[in-house]
Amino acid sequence: MPVRFAIKTRPEHTTWAQLRDVWVAADDVGLFESAWNWDHFYPLTEPFTGPNLEAWTMLAALAEATHRIRLGCQVTGMVYRHPAVLANMAATTDIISGGRLELGLGAGWNEMETAAYGIGLPPLRERFDRFDEGVAAIIGLLSQETTTLDGRYVKLTDARCEPKPVQRPHPPITIGGRGRTRTLRTAARLAQQWNAITPNPQDWLSLKQTLVEHCATAGRDPAEITCSVNVRVEGPDGIKQAADLAAAYRDAGADLVIMNLPLAADPAMVEPLAEALTPLA
Repeated sequence: MPVRFAIKTRPEHTTWAQLRDVWVAADDVGLFESAWNWDHFYPLTEPFTGPNLEAWTMLAALAEATHRIRLGCQVTGMVYRHPAVLANMAATTDIISGGRLELGLGAGWNEMETAAYGIGLPPLRERFDRFDEGVAAIIGLLSQETTTLDGRYVKLTDARCEPKPVQRPHPPITIGGRGRTRTLRTAARLAQQWNAITPNPQDWLSLKQTLVEHCATAGRDPAEITCSVNVRVEGPDGIKQAADLAAAYRDAGADLVIMNLPLAADPAMVEPLAEALTPLA
């Protein structure tokens, strides 16, 4: 069974020019349907200090630098921005891209960043309560003329988000995470894509089965949700190994495999990677 492909770049310990050139190279390769970054303010690779480009300003700039490829953040930490602010950012980025935005959302987790910036990182249960309200608020703002929400954490009164995104009723929502009770339940109700980073295809398949069970409870066809997974590419010499792992995830039923490029990836590796993956597509 064929599988679709995307790339993900690490905006840490690199320059804007190098990262932009990788996305432009991927834009020229039809195999890759989308490109992704992450939403962090500190590097996740040692040293944990140093450059790390901000996700959403980067997406807006990359929307101008590319023409075909879809683009998204995997995934936006809900704790970092008020949902109404994020909805306006998403609408604007979708307009700049001509309707190519994938709206990635997650509850947030990075204690190092939140502690440094004085951003509250609530306990897990509250964090997911806030996440559920935030997703509902964003969907309302992007799809309705006005939105009123009297949540415990998010309160909107006849709130507007104008102009609306190009994609209607809203850009596709990707919910990322492995939490079987809360994350996968929310994905089953609201997401157009679910993404997970897993150690092996068997673990991913087990998580997908939980998603399917939540879909049954919610009365939703799981075929409506793109099920994606990340595969890390360990430099040019690791392309074959990464392609073999992508084949294993394809056999497990993944719809989309997102190839995580190495640190400060060279644009020249995009085409050889595509050549190795083409037989699977």
